[in-house]
Amino acid sequence: EEIQRETAYPDGKVEKVLKNGCHLIFFPNGTWKKVGSDGKTVTITFFNGDVKQVMPDQTVIYYYADAKTTHTTYSDGLEVLHFSNGQIEKHYPDGKKEITFPDQTIKNLFTDGQEESIFPDGTIVRIQRDGSRTIEFNNGQRELHTSQFKRREYPDGTVKTVYLNGQQETKYVSGRVRVKDKDGNIIMDTKL
Repeated sequence: EEIQRETAYPDGKVEKVLKNGCHLIFFPNGTWKKVGSDGKTVTITFFNGDVKQVMPDQTVIYYYADAKTTHTTYSDGLEVLHFSNGQIEKHYPDGKKEITFPDQTIKNLFTDGQEESIFPDGTIVRIQRDGSRTIEFNNGQRELHTSQFKRREYPDGTVKTVYLNGQQETKYVSGRVRVKDKDGNIIMDTKL
């Protein structure tokens, strides 16, 4: 582009105004700034290779050269980070975070302390504030882990619970209940 005007300042800064209306400002440390002809689009290229762009809608895109990471902040407060390994994090204005890992596992961190992970095979793990977790498998089975027991629910309605003391209880759809002690010995079986 053709230069319309060039100004050198005592501090070493140089400003060039182009005929298309863009302003280029060069700083002594190697950083330079470009203000678009609209006056709203600003790009700052830092001496270390980082680049900051401010768009007309006030979206800010910051590229960290060393980490090869892009951090975009939208005017509504949403922040999105793209990491060089393919991980993407979304930080919502309400405090919720969503992380998509390179293997496409998605983890949601909620403001109330709950977590949810969705794995590529369809398995979903939810962790409550009290530490209990629910696992929903893609085959229809479901597990509940608490500080007192682990319970697996099968699609046919069978429910197997293993208690902290090792005792196991299996309830079948038929109404049958079988209880085993920690060593696997049957201590109750209501065969119907």
